[in-house]
Amino acid sequence: MKLRIDINCDLGETPDRFKAGHDAEIMPFITSANVACAFHAGDPTVMAQTVGLAKENEVAIGAHPGFPDFAGFGRRDMGLSKEEVENIIIYQVGALEAFARAANVDLQHIKPHGALYNAAVKNEVYADALIKAVHAINSKLVLFAMADSKLAKQAAATGLTVAHEIFADREYNPDGSLVSRNISGAVINDAKLAAMRAVKMIKDKKVTAIDGRIVKFNEVHTICIHGDNLNAAELAKSLRNELLAENVEVVSVSSLI
Repeated sequence: MKLRIDINCDLGETPDRFKAGHDAEIMPFITSANVACAFHAGDPTVMAQTVGLAKENEVAIGAHPGFPDFAGFGRRDMGLSKEEVENIIIYQVGALEAFARAANVDLQHIKPHGALYNAAVKNEVYADALIKAVHAINSKLVLFAMADSKLAKQAAATGLTVAHEIFADREYNPDGSLVSRNISGAVINDAKLAAMRAVKMIKDKKVTAIDGRIVKFNEVHTICIHGDNLNAAELAKSLRNELLAENVEVVSVSSLI
């Protein structure tokens, strides 16, 4: 059977007034777009533009809800209650869902952003809130979660469809978590290096952690490129080309699971 993978990217994270970012250059090379919902980044105009851009490029659309932490780009754990986490997710996904409906497209998935994503892997309260929110919104939506994580297993046990995710431009700890951005070298900015490493991760289902140990993955459905990576557009193009050269088919998650 031919190997298949989804390439996802965090997009719509630059306020319209700044006219920055590389979303238009990235979009042709990915298959799933995680659209910021204006809590950690972006704004309503950018949400609409990003949905339209994804539709134009036939890229599947997902919500990328985060903590209401614009100043910290959603990368700080705000210590919210279970009810608060559930409600901010429902609020943000609902907003994006409205833009998707206006563009006559459907949402494919939900992928939490930044600190919310990482905390839900380890914090049972956040995990429960996230899972409950997805069920409340639409239990047919795919939930993106760290490959082989407790969150992925917990969500699947409740009947949700889970996309096991790996990362092209981040270093790994030996326990399968991502190395903190506060540590030098945690983010891989060399597009060619990241692409070659990512292809190996997809084909071999393993990666060398920052300490030299091997991290193995049981399932891999999607690989992430961070839209705020300095070379995100180049990485997206390199990754897609490397995958195609290795006879790996690039398709949206909804075609995989």
